[in-house]
Amino acid sequence: MKLKLYSDRSLLQPGMMPSAILFPFWRDLYSSQLFGWKSAYDRYVEMGRSMFELTSLEDADFAVLPFDWREVRGDSWRTPIHRSLQDVAIQFAERVKDKPLVIFFGSDCSDEKIPIENAIVFRQSAYRSSAAPNSFVFPFFCEDYIEEYFQGELPIRPKQEKPTVGFCGFARPLSIRRRLQTPLYYAYRLATQGKIGASLYKGQSLRYSVLKLLSNHSGIKTNFIIRDRAVFFHAPDPDEKQRARMEFVENMTESDYVFCCRGAGNYSNRLYEVLSCGRIPVLLNTDCEMPLEPWIDWKKYCVWVEEKDLPNLGEKIVEFHQSLSAEDFVDLQYECRSLWKQWLSPEGFFENFDRCFLPERQLVNYLGVNHVSL
Repeated sequence: MKLKLYSDRSLLQPGMMPSAILFPFWRDLYSSQLFGWKSAYDRYVEMGRSMFELTSLEDADFAVLPFDWREVRGDSWRTPIHRSLQDVAIQFAERVKDKPLVIFFGSDCSDEKIPIENAIVFRQSAYRSSAAPNSFVFPFFCEDYIEEYFQGELPIRPKQEKPTVGFCGFARPLSIRRRLQTPLYYAYRLATQGKIGASLYKGQSLRYSVLKLLSNHSGIKTNFIIRDRAVFFHAPDPDEKQRARMEFVENMTESDYVFCCRGAGNYSNRLYEVLSCGRIPVLLNTDCEMPLEPWIDWKKYCVWVEEKDLPNLGEKIVEFHQSLSAEDFVDLQYECRSLWKQWLSPEGFFENFDRCFLPERQLVNYLGVNHVSL
């Protein structure tokens, strides 16, 4: 059965992208290119009308804020809040107060509170220790690398005696400037969120430490391409950007396991890209909350390592690898790929979207509840 949703396109400012859930209905605002390569949403745009129906507010099961909260907050703690757009969102929440209100917040800052109470907020960055009952995590939506670069055929790696661990990306020790900025960030968090939270640059230092640790482990083969800048997104030369893209994809597919760790926000884009390529993530858990947790046994698909166990990361990878038979190792590659397609791709996630409203997550009935914090 389709879920019926309501939104208001007139609230979008010129050039503003709508929340991804609305792409199938406002296709003229959707672009099939993102950062110079294929968008992740093409299949969802084609399928979305079989999952959702855009209706009047009166008939809707829930309302959706038409833009991502990132438009209000930005992607950096130094970015000023867009106050006029925040007011627009609050007014929309007041208008739809008799329906459940869904807000998407895809940003490095998305663990922050928003000034609309009782909205159902889907975040990318979240901390398990402070998760709210009406807060969910949604995955980073990446393109289907196997379809795009391998004609839909998953390249399978046979099990070798030593596991090969890959990583291609940005990692470096903290500079003096970064260290000096950290107290300012703590002060900002304390003033706006009432708590300090994790260091802004924690992901950088963790990546650097882990890659150095694994490079010295005799039981592991490493396949690391370490960059000192985010070429993937910010290279001025399109050819350089495309080369970096291909190196990234090849690094994943030519590895057995790929190290995944938080960045500026407490989530990893790489995790979903690795799963899309049928590879096994090595996930460093930094108090993470994961998408669709009641239905996905994440530890089945990952080498799951708690932050406190970081010094033993190499041993845990080796132990996990040795626990798999040659057949198990091949099967797990297919299972990781299937997990991404069925649950974590845009079409997979939105096809399972209704699960987030089921009573086992203990969400209250929002009908008749005012969402606005006065």
